[in-house]
Amino acid sequence: MAEITIDKTDRRLLSLLQEDGRITVVDLAEKLGLSPTAATERLRRLTRDNYILGYHARLNPEKLARGLLVFIEVKLDRTTPDVFERFARAVVRAPEVMECHMVAGGFDYLVKTRVADMTAYRTFLADVLLSLPGVRETHTFAVMEEVKNSAALPF
Repeated sequence: MAEITIDKTDRRLLSLLQEDGRITVVDLAEKLGLSPTAATERLRRLTRDNYILGYHARLNPEKLARGLLVFIEVKLDRTTPDVFERFARAVVRAPEVMECHMVAGGFDYLVKTRVADMTAYRTFLADVLLSLPGVRETHTFAVMEEVKNSAALPF
């Protein structure tokens, strides 16, 4: 399916939503120089065409006992389609895993997790990650300082 072309106003609308996902349609329309009806139609079209995938609250991990951010390189014991599939099915069920990406390079997956502290991470590693299908080896990178944390896409 060919990607639908979006115009400058659509891009501005998406940028404004990334800055404030709770902006009212009236305020959005005003900033775009559109009527509320026109802004609503653009929102509907961008949502229908999957440019907008959802709206989320950004939570404070410290307040929710998830202050330690950890990235883990995962090597699988074999790189066959069935091993990849079994690992992927299992990792999506682990609530501690925020992101998991199959990557090219010296390892197979990069996993991002947030836990309370290093003790909680050791428990996660032993009880969850190392028990996933096909895991042969892991390398852990605990984050000392978050320099930039953004889900916003550049325009």
